[in-house]
Amino acid sequence: MKTHSGAKKRFKVSGTGKIIHKKANRGHIMEKKSSKRARFLAAPSELLASDGKKAKKLLGI
Repeated sequence: MKTHSGAKKRFKVSGTGKIIHKKANRGHIMEKKSSKRARFLAAPSELLASDGKKAKKLLGI
């Protein structure tokens, strides 16, 4: 099965098999967002288990 090309750009698999993704709302209009919020949005995050199943299917895992 082919890997979904949109999913491979957005998700990464950690060493333990968890799906990692970037948080939304950091692309632009950053002036009005606080530094604390910007730092929080910068950190990669683990995908929830329910969404992780869908992402793994798209990634062909």
